[in-house]
Amino acid sequence: MYQFPKGFLWGAATSAPQSEGAALKDGKSPTTWDKWFEMEPELFYDQVGPENTSNTYELYKEDVANMKAMNLNSFRTSIAWSRLLPDGKNLNPKAVAFYRDYFQELVDNGVEPIINLFHFDMPWWLMEKGGWEARESVDHFAYYASVAFEQFGDIVKKWATFNEPLVHIECGYYGDAHWPKVHDFKRAIQVGYHTLLAHAKAVAAFRESKYNDGQISIILNLSPVYPRSQEPADLEAAKWADHIYIRSFLDCAVKGDFADEFVALLKEADLAPVTEAGDREIFLNNTVDFVGCNYYQPMRVQAPEVAKRPISDPHDLFAPYDWPEKRINPHRGWEIYPRGIYDIAMRLKESYDNIPWYISENGMGVSEEERFENLDGIIEDDYRIEFIEDHLAELHRAIEAGSPCFGYHLWTFADCWSWLNAYKNRYGYYRVDIKDGFKRTPKQSSFWMADVIAKNGFSREQI
Repeated sequence: MYQFPKGFLWGAATSAPQSEGAALKDGKSPTTWDKWFEMEPELFYDQVGPENTSNTYELYKEDVANMKAMNLNSFRTSIAWSRLLPDGKNLNPKAVAFYRDYFQELVDNGVEPIINLFHFDMPWWLMEKGGWEARESVDHFAYYASVAFEQFGDIVKKWATFNEPLVHIECGYYGDAHWPKVHDFKRAIQVGYHTLLAHAKAVAAFRESKYNDGQISIILNLSPVYPRSQEPADLEAAKWADHIYIRSFLDCAVKGDFADEFVALLKEADLAPVTEAGDREIFLNNTVDFVGCNYYQPMRVQAPEVAKRPISDPHDLFAPYDWPEKRINPHRGWEIYPRGIYDIAMRLKESYDNIPWYISENGMGVSEEERFENLDGIIEDDYRIEFIEDHLAELHRAIEAGSPCFGYHLWTFADCWSWLNAYKNRYGYYRVDIKDGFKRTPKQSSFWMADVIAKNGFSREQI
């Protein structure tokens, strides 16, 4: 029997833009996703955009009732910045009413809300000013955060500033998966810096708010970096991949500073961001109370064919490595490596003062799940149960080794919209039929997890 600590948070996670729908309803202004879909709908899978997604805006009470039936005791979602402050200044009373009702509904049903402020949904009015490239975005975000704490801090006691800030930087500023589809590493570094500064100023706003009796965090995708071999060149490649993808965010959020050799690397390449006097003190004085960790797959790297210094791109330092022995999710194409959770826990224990943390996302995306529907209309997702069980076993091992992990959240509760894949890959405990009024139907994993939560643990013999 794998028994978890008393009070362990069992839950699930989603985001406002991927679940709420009502994208331009009740005063909400457009985000980059709304505008991008308007401009280039052909780039979105099956031309399904962000307009309705899973319609939680209308169906949140049903979702919360389903959470209660599943025994969930916690749930993470986000606030849509462009719904709460459509022009960045004026409060939208309909948004306040919606979120207060939603969050109170969770609390009233024994589900603790963990609320995130930014999940890739940049308001279009700010994108037109340069988005995270513009220094003014930092203060706009800090103001938005202060409003959220003021309006909902009496209900919400666990907050996060950003979800996976690396993603909107990497995918939008040296990739094509997020707007504005820019390929410029120097601009990406500036976006990253302003994002982290906005995070720190939001933490400061929380500490100064009248509802500062809770805790605040950041949610990071802490995919551990593994070198191809123990050869010096591969170890060097892994070191730099770790600096860029893990330490740049984790060091700043937890320690309030950046590693000297990382800063030196950027300066050498004329990639260092523009800063202002006093920024360093803002970082140092506003570290997080806990960390959310999103873990899906590890990052495996090797030395590049030609190492280049000074660098102009991350791949001047490392190249991806395809481990031939990997276990793969054939539906999503991602490696399945449960051991990564244990390694993350030990990293936080040894290098970050064993800061409290939780698994804020973990999950398995599978396409065409209707193939596994039984005669009762239930998706028999034994593959998801096995995936969760394997990862929970490693998480339990980490807790036994002294890691203060206090929760596990699956991505996601009810199938949600994905940025450029719509509903191709399904992740939820509940199936959402977007062609039948967004009807929710429990999958087999929901019944299995309800039993796990009731027992606060599981036995390997249950499958």
